[in-house]
Amino acid sequence: MNDILDFGLDDLSPVDDDSEEAMEALWAGDLTVLSQHHKPTGSHSFVLAHDRSVTWGIPGEPQLVAIAVARDLRQSTFTFETSHHATASFAQNWLAERGCPLERIALRGGDYIEPADDLTLQVEQQIQTSGTRYEVLDTYTSDDNPSEAWTLVNDSQATQAPVRLFYEEWSHGAGTYTMREGAFPDVGVAQTWLDERSEPLPEPPEYSDHNGAVVRARIARIALSRSAGTSPTSQTGPEAPRASAAVPVQRAVQGRLL
Repeated sequence: MNDILDFGLDDLSPVDDDSEEAMEALWAGDLTVLSQHHKPTGSHSFVLAHDRSVTWGIPGEPQLVAIAVARDLRQSTFTFETSHHATASFAQNWLAERGCPLERIALRGGDYIEPADDLTLQVEQQIQTSGTRYEVLDTYTSDDNPSEAWTLVNDSQATQAPVRLFYEEWSHGAGTYTMREGAFPDVGVAQTWLDERSEPLPEPPEYSDHNGAVVRARIARIALSRSAGTSPTSQTGPEAPRASAAVPVQRAVQGRLL
């Protein structure tokens, strides 16, 4: 993990008011950098960070911030964008949509705890590579017991149960986390499940129909990639998952880092 945040903008000017406001709204001292990628040409920078100031604000607010900077060195200007997320995979998706290679902002090994199983990796990849498939409706992050974060979305590709809940929970004792996808007919039913938690998270219909074989095949490929020491997030093309967190955060905050 690299906690040094320097965008090198001293000699550049914001291209518009939105960029200036987005930059001024962030305090570098409040951010812990989880991952960052800077293009060798100096044209773009991408950062995934934990905003510590959020933990002192409104309970449940997303604590992860994705930052994308585009520089026009010939014009001496820059564009500055930010987006807050409850989980890392959604932040990574946002950065990927702005041109950042997913493998450059992966959160694996080192200071980060590990996914508990291959299904967690499958769901994360699904979010990371989903493009604009998911419309985020609501998020929540809890540092208490249980330590969890969730993102409620509308799935534009779902023919059944289009409201999806991506639920992440951390096990501090085991040093792992899980990510699961739940499916609901509408927001009200999803909210009832979140309030009561009296039944298991309902699986998406495609897990049990003929597409279930596709899901199992993808999980098998992930397991094979892990055993071979390769990164499953670098998959592209028609065989790659089409839809994937909370971004791993320091263990003292969200349990995602050692």
